[in-house]
Amino acid sequence: MNIIIPMAGLGKRMRPHTLTTPKPLIRLAGKPIVEHLIEEIALSIKEPIDEIAFVTGHFGEQSERDLCAAAKRIGARGGIFYQEEALGTAHAILCAADALHGPVIVAFADTLFFCQNKLNTDKDSIIWTMKVEDPRAFGVVLTEADHRITGFMEKPQEPVSDQAIIGIYFFKDGENLRKELQYLVDHSVRKGNEYQLTDALQNMLEKGIRFYSEPVDEWLDCGNKNATIGTHARVLAHKGHQVSPKADIRNSVVIPPCYIAGDVHVENAVVGPFVSLDTGSMVKDAVLTNTIVQQKAKVENIVLHDSMIGNQAEAIARASSVNLGDYSASEC
Repeated sequence: MNIIIPMAGLGKRMRPHTLTTPKPLIRLAGKPIVEHLIEEIALSIKEPIDEIAFVTGHFGEQSERDLCAAAKRIGARGGIFYQEEALGTAHAILCAADALHGPVIVAFADTLFFCQNKLNTDKDSIIWTMKVEDPRAFGVVLTEADHRITGFMEKPQEPVSDQAIIGIYFFKDGENLRKELQYLVDHSVRKGNEYQLTDALQNMLEKGIRFYSEPVDEWLDCGNKNATIGTHARVLAHKGHQVSPKADIRNSVVIPPCYIAGDVHVENAVVGPFVSLDTGSMVKDAVLTNTIVQQKAKVENIVLHDSMIGNQAEAIARASSVNLGDYSASEC
């Protein structure tokens, strides 16, 4: 089994965090987003993963080493493939053509999921879906009673289906998918100047490939800062309270669930719930809830909620003399 993860996008909605860190490598609860994704996929299949093909921009040698290390931690080898130009989802997958053989999972890196069911790899193809209240913002599948897919529709304005495609796909025959993607490129089948995966899926469906939907228990978004903070809370809720015994915690209260790495200093603080303090970070004289603090960051003399503090950043409120009358407010 191979996994292909297209992740070459710039992550503009997550700026300023993505100015220096690719969005899939932003850390939640001590691990990059993309590592949480591949761990959940590994839990959802019955067979070992041979290779994870990461389709990236040129993120730099350290990022590439981090990606390959994440693959190695689940027993797979990592491969780096480049998408030089943003030409759509089908083009991104085709950039990893060397990995398109045998059973293949394609998973886009800006989403996470939780699912207790194991994937039935005897089927031709499976598309992970989630029931949504308003399908008008999503691509959806049309299905029969046995979850067999009869069609695809992008952002339907009429309520034809509430089963949204979450961006994770299984193909029993990766070579067949490669041929369909190559057909789009060779014949310049584009929409808005981009090659779309849904066009390849529709062609495969019309040729008799049997697609089935596989509902997931929970679908989580990492598209922007607020969505990522909400996803971070759900990750902590699922994976539980994790406080390293090596963390230096003094005169402080930690309210579960939190993630606190080793080599973290916490002093005179209230931390939690739903807080991550990554390696080398420091929190002093502060109150933090629902907040992500990245590596080697410093937080002091401040109350934070629903916040993200980047690597080696500082959030410090300076002490001052304040004289407030009745019904007044002061913000520093």
